[in-house]
Amino acid sequence: MHYHPEALVRELSARAMQFRIQVLEMIYRAQTGHLGGAFSCAEIVTSLYFHHLCLDPARPAWPERDRFLFSKGHACAMLYTALAERGFLPVDELATFRQLDSRLQGHPERGKLPGIEICAGPLGHGVAIGVGMALACKVGGGKPSSLTAPSARASCGRVYVLLGDGEINAGVVWEGALIASKYRLGNLTAILDYNGIQQTGATADVLPTHPIADKWASFGWHVQEIDGHNVRDVLEALDRADEVHAQPSLILARTTKGKGVSFMEYDHRWHGQPPDEAHYRAARTELEEALARWQA
Repeated sequence: MHYHPEALVRELSARAMQFRIQVLEMIYRAQTGHLGGAFSCAEIVTSLYFHHLCLDPARPAWPERDRFLFSKGHACAMLYTALAERGFLPVDELATFRQLDSRLQGHPERGKLPGIEICAGPLGHGVAIGVGMALACKVGGGKPSSLTAPSARASCGRVYVLLGDGEINAGVVWEGALIASKYRLGNLTAILDYNGIQQTGATADVLPTHPIADKWASFGWHVQEIDGHNVRDVLEALDRADEVHAQPSLILARTTKGKGVSFMEYDHRWHGQPPDEAHYRAARTELEEALARWQA
């Protein structure tokens, strides 16, 4: 497992907060989009794109790249922000989010933007598609690459899938989980953004999945539970998952819906509700104050 200095943790934590501000701007400007689930995955997405993943924005189809499948597609404002800041598209293009003829539609679509690996509108398909990709990478040999990731991993070609906890209500998720275990796909890591809230209420009420860690383990997955807003936890869990070779990995990231804005946290109404001007200004103030603390 790599050593992660405090300076790196603070840098990525600050970047995650900056991304929340950018997502807030995009959704307020468009008056459509999903804030709650985008905010809950900020530290996860930031840690992946700015430290862990083997990627080359100049060669988005590079065969030896890592594949990141953003399965909870409705939260794509956070994905678009990370892709832009990583160099896959102009940052100025984020202002076109959900506009007519924009490449940045309400759900990501493969082929519209470089760096988008799957279409993710209907939820639940990320694990199953990830199984296919991981099998293909495994059959292909997964050669070490001369292009290292920021974390200096020895090789690329791994598959990562980000899931929402409402999304795992879909049966196809569990079919994919079984196949991944059958083929011992140690190059597949799923990250579950377990924020406890989905569109219509608490996940525990809509369709109880507790004990979720035990369920994934019973399907033959290596399971870790972490604080999904603690960057050090995220980085260390990703490192540990890379060291598991005989089974797929599940990182159960416990998060908060609407993280960073007090009146949005734990409130399902902010799943897909854009802010009015008063809410926008209040949310921006809270996020900017949190950013300042990380940058101090």
